[in-house]
Amino acid sequence: MPRRTAAADLLKLLRGAGGMVSGELLSRELGVSRTAIWKQISSLRAAGYRIDAIPSQGYCLATEPDLLDEATLRTALGNACLIGRRIVCCGETGSTNADAFSLAEQGAEEGTVLLAERQLAGKGRLGRRWESPTGVNLYCSVVLRPELPPYEAPQLTFLSAVAVARAIQITTGLQPAIKWPNDLLMNGRKVAGLLNEMNAETDRVGFVILGIGVNLNMRADQFPADLRTPATSLLLEYGAPVSRQLFVVHLLRELDREYRRFQQEGFGPVREEWARYCNAFGREVQVDVGSNSLQGPFIGIDHDGALLMKLSDGRVERILSGDVTVI
Repeated sequence: MPRRTAAADLLKLLRGAGGMVSGELLSRELGVSRTAIWKQISSLRAAGYRIDAIPSQGYCLATEPDLLDEATLRTALGNACLIGRRIVCCGETGSTNADAFSLAEQGAEEGTVLLAERQLAGKGRLGRRWESPTGVNLYCSVVLRPELPPYEAPQLTFLSAVAVARAIQITTGLQPAIKWPNDLLMNGRKVAGLLNEMNAETDRVGFVILGIGVNLNMRADQFPADLRTPATSLLLEYGAPVSRQLFVVHLLRELDREYRRFQQEGFGPVREEWARYCNAFGREVQVDVGSNSLQGPFIGIDHDGALLMKLSDGRVERILSGDVTVI
């Protein structure tokens, strides 16, 4: 990527021109030589921007890559949103969750959002690998500081699942399904996963990191062959690329809306909304918990998000973690 400040200033002028703008004008406005302008143009092209050049006329910004841009996202969200009040975009990182956790420990304000073009050490639930190629998907982590006892923090996983489901619907019109506790499916294939992490004392939550990964524009040949669960992307399901910038705006708005409602009304509305997307209500499921398996009808989730299953002897079993398969 080109140097951030110079690139941002040059792009602002090219966008504002609405057509051709001379190299002389760019040079004068930015206070650099025309040779420096040419070098920045070359760097932007290498980063995926299509910039046309016509001798004696100048440069024209034709198309832009679908990069995640802090300024554009903040403008789109406006000042009313708590979530997205601060947005940090990076080209490459180990894990957005790890970065967000570190920022939260340093005092990052509630609503801080981290986004990455690529993760080198993306992770899913139970330490599983999350495939994170460059520039095609969403790798996002959000810092929240809810006033909750630690045992209620898992409720936020269900809140984020609802927000992701609604963002998918708004962006594409597609109807995803939620698989307990933290996967979103399209036609039975995983399209998104959630990983929430918490810092807490005995009686109060310090902060929660909402980790969200969504396969947006991944091609079939980009998925590894050894995936534990069959996967898909919105590109494959929708049949056309999805704007990552637009998806992020919808997602952060829905997260903000659901979080505010959660703070005002509690877990009840979130649980009801989650149930509408759940793929297992009233159906026979098998839950693998370690080396053990249980089977029975899925009858709902408890106040803390635990899966409720009716066993053959009539007892209701509460399951806090495990892999669910709809029979």
